[in-house]
Amino acid sequence: MRTKRNLPNRSFRVADQIQRDLSELIRELKDPRIGLLTLSGVQVTPDYAHATVHFSLLVGDPAACEEGLNEAAGFLRNGLFKRLSIHTVPTLKFRFDRTTERAADMNALIAQANASRALDDEPGQP
Repeated sequence: MRTKRNLPNRSFRVADQIQRDLSELIRELKDPRIGLLTLSGVQVTPDYAHATVHFSLLVGDPAACEEGLNEAAGFLRNGLFKRLSIHTVPTLKFRFDRTTERAADMNALIAQANASRALDDEPGQP
């Protein structure tokens, strides 16, 4: 018996499976714009019609990589049709995830603030 409580769990499981399958399918792409990337998450609409795939990039240009992935979305979706056993395979939209960039910027600001504080706390300073 299906209950409404099980639906969110199914959505998370479908998104997780899409993420795993896409990570394998993306390795098959030959587009030079697509660098070394990591899929950081997938958000699926409740009707499974659309999925937003977030990725972070280790090597390459984020804008070019996003463009290449979105151009390959049809090919990737076709690959998902063959792998997933769900009625509707979502259309894919790729978005660059700036979380790691922001974290690095925040770490640099914290390090700078700590270094500044250490200089202010040195004895013999007026």
